[in-house]
Amino acid sequence: MDMSQIKDTAKQDVDVAVSVRGVSKNYGDVEALKDLSLDFPRGELTSLLGPSGCGKTTLLKIIAGLLEPTSGQVEVNGKTVTGPGPNRAFVFQDFALLPWATVLRNVAFGLELRGVAKSERESIAEKYIKDVGLAGFENSYPHELSGGMRQRVGLARALSVDAKVLLLDEPFSAVDEQTRRKFQEDLLALVKNENKTFIFVTHSIEEAVYVSDQIAILLPRPSRVSEIIRPSGFRDKPVDQIRRDREYLDIVDKIWASLRNYVE
Repeated sequence: MDMSQIKDTAKQDVDVAVSVRGVSKNYGDVEALKDLSLDFPRGELTSLLGPSGCGKTTLLKIIAGLLEPTSGQVEVNGKTVTGPGPNRAFVFQDFALLPWATVLRNVAFGLELRGVAKSERESIAEKYIKDVGLAGFENSYPHELSGGMRQRVGLARALSVDAKVLLLDEPFSAVDEQTRRKFQEDLLALVKNENKTFIFVTHSIEEAVYVSDQIAILLPRPSRVSEIIRPSGFRDKPVDQIRRDREYLDIVDKIWASLRNYVE
């Protein structure tokens, strides 16, 4: 398959939720990002994919408002990002849970910070605890949960605050392969049902192709977008058939061919 058949770099009339325009980020003399521009369509999942150290997490943190760009700007729903805000929620790689709080308290914590009444925030938290498959563990503590269950708590917490943009920094990297595959299937369901914009950092080509509506391939620093790929032919297939689809396999191979020279 010709890569031109699976790229859509000139897609027209896209409803853009997040727009990155000419963003650069320097750490002293090191250029992490250089004049990077990228649009994230509303209601879709975009993966940031590239070799280690290419700036994926740096870009994610700039979108989150946790880092300030050296130059350029990020807009969310047409408004310039100047810091963290309620329209974005971050799912951390290391869970970032409150060790002294129950699952219910952890999931409701963002709502608690916003001053939402206890009964309301616990009702919302219980819904998302159920949605991520943790019903029955509301009164458990993080140390009583597996790594996969703790990551589900982090995801439920991000969903509960009803942010329109979810930022996921390699959220499945610390779990075993079986759990990771189940997470990927669950993520596809969330993208379909939640009507939110997901920005997903991963090192896995297979994972990116499996879960993404759009894949932005980043080159080593100073990072910039090499190409944008929009898998399409298998998106409506049952999740257990995607990995056997010819287009899925072709895209995985094409991406690996374009990245292999940058892997040390």
